Amino acid sequence: MLTRMLTRIFLKMMCWLGYLPLPVLRTLGAMLGLLLYVLIASRRRVVCTNLRLCFPAWSPARVRWLSIQVFIRVTQSWLDRGWLWHGREDLVRQRLQVTGALDALSGNQPTVIFAPHFVGLDAGWTALTQQLPRRFTTIYTDQSNRIADAWILQGRQRFGSCRLFGRIEGVKPILEGLRKGDPLYLLPDMNFGPHESVFVPFYGVPACTVPSLPRFARLGRAKVVPVLTRMTPSGYTIEVLPAWSDYPTGDLLSDTALMNTRLQDYIDTMPEQYYWVHKRFKDRPNGEPAPY
Repeated sequence: MLTRMLTRIFLKMMCWLGYLPLPVLRTLGAMLGLLLYVLIASRRRVVCTNLRLCFPAWSPARVRWLSIQVFIRVTQSWLDRGWLWHGREDLVRQRLQVTGALDALSGNQPTVIFAPHFVGLDAGWTALTQQLPRRFTTIYTDQSNRIADAWILQGRQRFGSCRLFGRIEGVKPILEGLRKGDPLYLLPDMNFGPHESVFVPFYGVPACTVPSLPRFARLGRAKVVPVLTRMTPSGYTIEVLPAWSDYPTGDLLSDTALMNTRLQDYIDTMPEQYYWVHKRFKDRPNGEPAPY
């Protein structure tokens, strides 16, 4: 009962926050993010460990500074869901600037969108479903809190024609939509456990990685189009990159490793906006101890 009440209060607050001027909301997010960095020691250790593993040449001071920035960006992006999911439609459109190779998302050719876990992942999805005349699909993991789960589902289905597939539905309906020409917004760059995953380098560290990007591209006979979402002072820029050529090759391990290599290039342009709060290296090959 208490959990439900607190969740409703939090969601009501998120709705109200959506009406604040963006500079005020971002300042609030920076203050709250700094507070969370100080208070949540366990997650702070995760971020610092990830950064030390991926950037061993960085000084302790730089790791600490980037860790603070990560907490701030993650918190700001969460507060931004207030206006993404409750703000005026024209305001949302104004704050989401879609740029780049938009032709890569036109037509009916099967397309897998590679959407890495940058903090603006929901802004990217919102921008595509609001501003491009396509039916988009993505994969959704149910949340344990049913009230929060309903809020997230409603927010992600706010604009356009879209469908969210639950992980428990399996791959068949996902492939059916993909082959019909509905672009699949895929976020495969996290540790989903060793089941059906492979270990490939991520910044030189073996990382348990689900090979869903090359697998869906091969089974759906689809091209892969990266979409990068960058938080800016005025909202977000959603950059559509050209489709990858000669991908997938048919070698699942090599294709998954190549995904991580190209992801590193994207992260290097905005390392503070990547989702380093995730335990990317929690599963280890050959019984190696987890670094956390």
